[in-house]
Amino acid sequence: MPTADTPVSAGGYAFMLLLALIWGLSIPITKLALQTMPPVTVTTLRFGIAVPPLLLLTIGKVRLPWKALGVTAMLGIVGIGIGQLGQNLGVARTSASVATIISATIPLFTVVFAALKLGQPVSMKQKMGLFTAFLGIAIIALGRGGGTASLLDSSLGGVIILLVSAAAIAFYYVWSVDLTRTHGSVPVVTWSTVFGFLSLLPFAGLEVAAAPMSPTLTALLCAAYLGLLVTVAGLLMWIRILRTVPAPVAAAIQYLQPLFGIGAAAWMFGDRLDASFGAGVVLVIAGLAMAVPGVRK
Repeated sequence: MPTADTPVSAGGYAFMLLLALIWGLSIPITKLALQTMPPVTVTTLRFGIAVPPLLLLTIGKVRLPWKALGVTAMLGIVGIGIGQLGQNLGVARTSASVATIISATIPLFTVVFAALKLGQPVSMKQKMGLFTAFLGIAIIALGRGGGTASLLDSSLGGVIILLVSAAAIAFYYVWSVDLTRTHGSVPVVTWSTVFGFLSLLPFAGLEVAAAPMSPTLTALLCAAYLGLLVTVAGLLMWIRILRTVPAPVAAAIQYLQPLFGIGAAAWMFGDRLDASFGAGVVLVIAGLAMAVPGVRK
C-alpha cells in the first residue's frame, strides 16, 4: 500500500501525465459532440462504445464471484449512472466556470475517500498543495467565466447535483481499488461499466424520444474517443495509478486536466487565454510541487 511519502518513478509521472492529457481533452471533445447530440445520449453512447472492447478483454479472465459482481454493479450505478448523469444535469443548471470549479473537487474527494477507505495518510504539505492547485483552477474558471457574475447565473440545485456527481465519481474510483486487487482491473472496470451503461439507457431513451437527433460523423468520432480512450483506457490507467501511487500525488497530477482542456479549447474553438489563465497555471504548478514527492530514479 503506497504511503504519503512513497517515491514515484519518472515513468510513473509520465503515465499520470498521459492520463491527465486524455481526460483533459475530453472536455472540448465533448463540446464538439454536444453540437449535434443531447448530453445524456452522448454519455450513454460513450459507455455503449466502451462496453464491447471491455467485454473482449475479459475473455480468459477469472469470472467475478456473485458477491463481488453485486458490489461492482453498485459501483457502476454510482460512478457512471449517478456520477456521469449527474454531471450532465448539473452542467445544464450552472455556468461553465462554476461547473469547472466543482468538477475539480473530484481529486479532493478522491484523497478524502482514499484516506478513509484505503488508510492512505495525507501530509500537511500535500493538503496545502492540493488546496493551492484547486485555487489555481478556480482562478482560471472564474476569470474565463465572468467572475462572480457566473456564480449568480448558477442555480443552487445545479451546484448540489455537481457536488453529488463529483463525490459519486470519486467514490467509484476509490472503492474499486480493493476489488481490482482481488479480482483484477479488467473484470471490475468491465462489469461496472456494463451496469452503469444499463442504468443510463432509460434516460437516454427518454431524451431521444423528446428531441430526435441527427448526429454527425464528427460527433460519432468524439463519442468513440470518449468511449475508447477516456473510458476504457482511462479507467484502467486510473485504477492502476491508485493501486501504486499515493492518492494525494495522483490527485494533484490530475489538476492538470483543466489546463490541457482549456489549452485544447483555445486551439479548437479560438478561446482566449488571458492573465487569469497564467496566474492559475502558476498556482497549479506550485501546488503540484508541494503535493508530489521526489522522483525515484
